[in-house]
Amino acid sequence: MAYLKVFPECFPVIIAPAGLLLTWEDEFKKWNIGVPFHNLNNPELSGKEHDDAVNAFNWSTAQHSKVDTRMVKLISWYKETSILGISYTLYKKLAGAVESEDEGGESENERTKNQASVEKRKEMGKFLRKVPGLLVLDEGHTPRNKRSGIWKVFSEIPTKKRIILSGTPFQNNCLELYNTLSLVKPSFPNMLPLELKKFCQKQQKKKASKELRWEQVCANSTTENPSDDNIQKLKLLMDPLVHVHKGAILQKKLPGLRNCVLRLKPDGFHKQILESFESSQNSLIFENNQTLVSIHPSLFLECTLSEQEKSAVDKDRLEKLRLNHNAGIKTRFLVEFVSLCAAVNEKVLVFSQFLRPLHLIIDHLKSALNWTEDEEILYMDGRVKDRQSLIHRFNDADSQAKILLASTKACSEGISLVGASRVVLLDVEWNPSVEKQAISRAYRIGQTKFVYIYHLLTQGTRECDKYCKQIEKHRLSELIFSAKNADNNDESKSRATNVEDTILDKMIRHENLKDLFDDCVIQPLLPLWSHLTRPSPVMLRSEAVLASSASELFVALARDPCVLHLWLEKDDGLFEKCCNQLLDIKYWHFEELECFCYVITFSASRAFELLVTLARDPLVAYHRLE
Repeated sequence: MAYLKVFPECFPVIIAPAGLLLTWEDEFKKWNIGVPFHNLNNPELSGKEHDDAVNAFNWSTAQHSKVDTRMVKLISWYKETSILGISYTLYKKLAGAVESEDEGGESENERTKNQASVEKRKEMGKFLRKVPGLLVLDEGHTPRNKRSGIWKVFSEIPTKKRIILSGTPFQNNCLELYNTLSLVKPSFPNMLPLELKKFCQKQQKKKASKELRWEQVCANSTTENPSDDNIQKLKLLMDPLVHVHKGAILQKKLPGLRNCVLRLKPDGFHKQILESFESSQNSLIFENNQTLVSIHPSLFLECTLSEQEKSAVDKDRLEKLRLNHNAGIKTRFLVEFVSLCAAVNEKVLVFSQFLRPLHLIIDHLKSALNWTEDEEILYMDGRVKDRQSLIHRFNDADSQAKILLASTKACSEGISLVGASRVVLLDVEWNPSVEKQAISRAYRIGQTKFVYIYHLLTQGTRECDKYCKQIEKHRLSELIFSAKNADNNDESKSRATNVEDTILDKMIRHENLKDLFDDCVIQPLLPLWSHLTRPSPVMLRSEAVLASSASELFVALARDPCVLHLWLEKDDGLFEKCCNQLLDIKYWHFEELECFCYVITFSASRAFELLVTLARDPLVAYHRLE
């Protein structure tokens, strides 16, 4: 708005995914800023259109096509100070002069018969290419592939003033980031030295297993990458045109966020089904098949199979197991978990990149918990029409809804699902930003509870390798977009929060459920501490390993004080070791923190009290240490 006051004739255009345009439209209505917002994707007029545009089409006396509606909005935007909103798909279709199927379903025959409509589309394309003085790209990482049609369209647009908004600008590799930055500032490639440009344009094809192993993730052990120097050089060149906002508003306003990665252990039959796939087949098919079956063995029947694979299993047995949630490692975990959450009035949001597992889970919940679809169970994918009504029902604290099962691809952007305080990611995406977007459906303004995230991996599958690749991509993203602005360094004023995960703790300790778990990696993302440190995982293994030594306790304490309560239920001998060792330490260096916490001559009882305090309230203990 400040920019419009200075440049009222700048003709701004906001380009976003179609679903997000509705959010933009709602925000403009809510704030009533006095400047019309014309959503070119909305088939209805808003009532804010310019009189000249409406009269030119004799709107009150005749029926009009979608093309006419768009022309009225486009002329209104040109006639007076206003803002135009359009989706990436529609912008590519109109501004790129690409004849493709209309978003509203117009057939090729209809377009051919109506030559006038074709001419209007060409006129709209000319307007969208030449008139805008300011382009704002929401989810601006969308045009990141130089071979895509939308990237080619933007690269040919003469508009010099461009703003890209993205919570996940680093998607898969430096090449995609380079392409995105080239759209923000077309001269950016010329700013880079030749060697750095080659580095950015080089496709990274190393296997995740060679970059980072699961054991390294669990032990928080990483090695420096030779490419890090180039990353730092790239960061310096990006600084003048990239503003990094690390979400201080979320840290101040929200109770907190905690990530947990669970590696689950399938039983003998489930493991046998997982091992029945031929690894020599197409890698994508193999990966998709393994991902499906890692959830429940009966999903083997839904896979694309070779003749040998079809004959390798007992199909009748799989059919009989279909409604038995205990037969699948992830479905067994999920049904038990959802039941415990419902008992304490916490709603669960479940994401999967595949729809078939979601439908199977609906059947399991109906069978095991006697729940009803569209009451306790809600479901959302790209085909659901009345999304807003479903979202409102889920977010309503008084509704019957207990769980929402959602498609990652269709529901991970642009919607608020703050009714959930527990988010389960059923499978692993190669692109970590997709999962980050999904998590942000619950962890966003409006959330009143602490949010717990659960990444489910199945032992013996490639999911662990995929997750390790995610960790490396996230590390690169953090390296490139580390905070540099003042608002990122302000200490959060959030109140102290108890972050013990009592539900997961119950499951891990339950006699009939503890066999589910192989490894559990906790990644605390506390608003109270996030300005000091990046999340450092610590693995919780069996009690025997946990109690092995006091020194191991202090490593865990430095990395994750929030889970210390799991250590404190040990024998007195361990407590004595811990306290005596504490007395010998002149200072603690909390790994990756920007401060030292000094401990001076505590008595044994005082040391034990400090450990308990750290387990229950990290903020209070931190101030005491300081």
